[in-house]
Amino acid sequence: MARLAQTAGLTDIQSEILATVRSFVDKEVIPHAQELEHADTYPADIVEGMKEMGLFGLTIPESYGGLGESLLTYALVVEEIARGWMSVSGVINTHFIVAHMISRHGTEEQKKHFLPRMATGEVRGSFSMSEPDLGSDVAAIKTKARRDGDDYVIDGAKMWLTNGGSSNLIALLVRTDEGAEKAHQNLTTFLVEKPEGFGEVAPGLTIPGKIEKMGYKGVDTTEAVFDGFRIGADKVLGAAPGKGFAYMMDGVEVGRVNVAARACGIAIRAFELAVEYAQQRKTFGKPIAEHQAIAFKLAEMATKVEAAHLMMVNAARLKDSGARNDVEAGMAKLIASEYCAEVTQEAFRIHGGYGYSKEYEIERLMREAPFLLIGEGTSEIQKTIISRGLLREYKSRG
Repeated sequence: MARLAQTAGLTDIQSEILATVRSFVDKEVIPHAQELEHADTYPADIVEGMKEMGLFGLTIPESYGGLGESLLTYALVVEEIARGWMSVSGVINTHFIVAHMISRHGTEEQKKHFLPRMATGEVRGSFSMSEPDLGSDVAAIKTKARRDGDDYVIDGAKMWLTNGGSSNLIALLVRTDEGAEKAHQNLTTFLVEKPEGFGEVAPGLTIPGKIEKMGYKGVDTTEAVFDGFRIGADKVLGAAPGKGFAYMMDGVEVGRVNVAARACGIAIRAFELAVEYAQQRKTFGKPIAEHQAIAFKLAEMATKVEAAHLMMVNAARLKDSGARNDVEAGMAKLIASEYCAEVTQEAFRIHGGYGYSKEYEIERLMREAPFLLIGEGTSEIQKTIISRGLLREYKSRG
């Protein structure tokens, strides 16, 4: 058992789940990740394996066919999977967020309709807030839904849907006319069912195709174009128009813990590769790990891995307790993503010229780590969230 990134106080069930996932990653993910990633191939066999393990229902309540596990368990599972290949964690990330939103905010009819099939992986979710002209400025969303009898009609374009083509359920945030003065109170979340695939997948809904990316390959990232797309009012999450922003922000807090967990997983793998290579590669008659310059790098890398893991675990446990965790989730996402980029780059440097070769795994990690500096809000957005929360808590009485 490795020393780094251990979590105290886990139950026997949690420990068993994590051991099973780690074994799966070592046997079924890491040996195939390089080939699949370089070919930009969807990991269909790996996804089927995750279905068989019940991972798609990890956090879904047992009453709806899931395992009923905590956010902490979910985050630790994501960390293990990202250690093998970040794209695989991306397959289940948005699914977890959508399942969480339905579990927390959906009507009973929505829960019964979606959650049992989400638990088996028959229904897989994607999450859509961003648009071509905006990212974190959610209140400026332009995609609109207008009421038409018992339905809504949606028009507009969304961007950066992870699993946009391979999912068959989108949690979609759009603007509705609620007459509220505050812009975010005119936003509504819809649960959009659609077929998998690309092109015009349903009347008025087009998924144009995969966006080509520097890294994070295998998993599909897409646009979604709505042109007169008709959807029933019963597909408004929680039957509550105008509350979509609050529901999405709840999901984003889960997503930020997830991104922190993914960053931890990549950093762990980068450290593993670096410490192994440093003990095998020799210069001047001894392994480079015995040179102080490299030994100090390894010490700093391990410390960053440990610190990021602990902050991620703290943010997950706070969310599980029911406490507000926007500041802690922002802190975890900020430090884990920044440390991940730093640890990965140091591992790359330790590999020397070989790190630039596609034959070595560290080359892939170097292309994956930067995504985490952006996903679920940039580091600058996290600092904004953190500072606002701190000023709220430490409000001056002078």
